[in-house]
Amino acid sequence: MPELPEVEVVRRGLARWVSGRIIESAQILDARSLRRHVAGTEDFIGTVAGSRVRDVVRRGKFLWMILEEPADPADVPHVALMAHLGMSGQLLIEQPEAPSEKHLKVRLQLSPATDDDGVELPTELRFVDQRIFGGMFVTELEATPDHQPGGLGDGLLPLIPQQAAHIARDPLDAAFSRETFHARLRARKTGLKRALLDQGLISGIGNIYADEALWAARFHYARPTDTMRRPDTERILDAVTSVMSRALDAGGTSFDSLYVNVNGSSGYFARELEAYGREGRPCRRCAAEGRQTLIKRESFMGRSSSLCPWCQPRPRNARL
Repeated sequence: MPELPEVEVVRRGLARWVSGRIIESAQILDARSLRRHVAGTEDFIGTVAGSRVRDVVRRGKFLWMILEEPADPADVPHVALMAHLGMSGQLLIEQPEAPSEKHLKVRLQLSPATDDDGVELPTELRFVDQRIFGGMFVTELEATPDHQPGGLGDGLLPLIPQQAAHIARDPLDAAFSRETFHARLRARKTGLKRALLDQGLISGIGNIYADEALWAARFHYARPTDTMRRPDTERILDAVTSVMSRALDAGGTSFDSLYVNVNGSSGYFARELEAYGREGRPCRRCAAEGRQTLIKRESFMGRSSSLCPWCQPRPRNARL
């Protein structure tokens, strides 16, 4: 499942290639990818066709394109085209003559445009989804309760889709409050990793980056949240921010061909992972300090959690 860095890589690509352009038409090759658009295929096509993409916004793992009527762009936008990537969803920018992908589900034709050097940009936005867990749908926008921008984007509008309104902000969001997070974290009275995975508390963090941040901050995943002091919270947030920023610089984490950016390129942050996926291999930090400790994988919430037993000792009052 793509996590925040992977979705942000896609958002940045869409912002570069799609923002400001009109969706001239839509072709639906598999209606199952529109199952979240309850009004049906024809309504979806009629809504998006002729709309201009004003901005591409992300909150946590949620991604949407704010649509506006090009006849009167001064009006406040009221709808967004949401893209849910699921396990295998891909948003790709292609030229019309490029061969169709095997699992192509939705094809959006974009208005012609050129880059800063006058080079013509590709005119198709394709939604490809092998496992069909993702999809696209149009939804209403509503005002954000805190009057801050709905998420990370360029337009800075205080609007958010109804489906994403319950999602907390993420550490890369300028409106994210560390003080508020610390207070809510201590009130949770649960294990630290479980709290990091709670999208209502802090968004965008999945199993991979939770393990990496906990390793970097030297916290065990079962550290009770009500024992976290303010410096402890700062340490884990600094680790989360650092890990995600480095993953962004590397284009995200790709373990197979299902996650790619809008140009079809894979991310390579997997090469830099310190804990996740390294069971039985030496902890690099311990090795640098002259110890031979192996990364361990333990069962956690029906999945697993990877850690260094030396750097991240299990607390006596562990709480899952």
